[in-house]
Amino acid sequence: MSQDESMNSEEISDAVETPAEDAATDAPAEENQVEETQETAAEADETEAPVEDPTSPAAIRKRLKGLPGRWYVLHTYAGYEKRVKQNLEIRTKSMNMEEYIFQVEVPMEEVFEVKRGERKLVTRVRMPGYALVRMNMDNEAWRTVQETQGVTGFVGNGRDPVALTEPEVIKMLTPVVEAEVAQELRSQGKPTKGQPAVVSVEFEVGENVILTTEPWVGMPATIDAVDAANQRLTVLMTLVGQETPVDLSFGQVKKAD
Repeated sequence: MSQDESMNSEEISDAVETPAEDAATDAPAEENQVEETQETAAEADETEAPVEDPTSPAAIRKRLKGLPGRWYVLHTYAGYEKRVKQNLEIRTKSMNMEEYIFQVEVPMEEVFEVKRGERKLVTRVRMPGYALVRMNMDNEAWRTVQETQGVTGFVGNGRDPVALTEPEVIKMLTPVVEAEVAQELRSQGKPTKGQPAVVSVEFEVGENVILTTEPWVGMPATIDAVDAANQRLTVLMTLVGQETPVDLSFGQVKKAD
């Protein structure tokens, strides 16, 4: 083979090998570009992922998951729900029952009260006459709760109270979670979700009403006090020749004609 042919062969060989070397050099750069693209896409997904509503059933279910005890409903004297919560929490500590009685809640709600054309934001008990307790039920725990001042009993069969189902717990505790979330948002200077309902107060002190509940159906009375937040009235009625105060709900009276 001539010298020229040998040189041509070497040049051809170099020309063939050069692209391979260049490709090998470019490969890491391409891989880095792919990785950066994937990381950017992942960050975009995280940024665009919807934030879960903390008041949704799924979010409340997460809050409840793993908590000890079961939820029960207590009957209380109307208007004493928050006092029952306080009394039971104090009683639980004083009787060293923290390992059996874990939490007491009185669901509240915010509403706009309209009276004489003026609107005022008030907080009221969502379920008048009831409170919720999370506990491990046994005879001692039952007695501790049952004998708390203001408690008239458990919802259920006397000494055998019926625990709430998960859907019932979620439904009843949703107002509690909503109130907590609203308070957190206010502390951060953020707007709260939704608007409170609007309720009208139709009763005034000194107004005459007729009772619609047993055993006083049809008896006249005079309104002595109005608790609009809890929709309760104190009326004065004559019993055995004496004027007697009676606590009633708005639905237990009607305006006198």
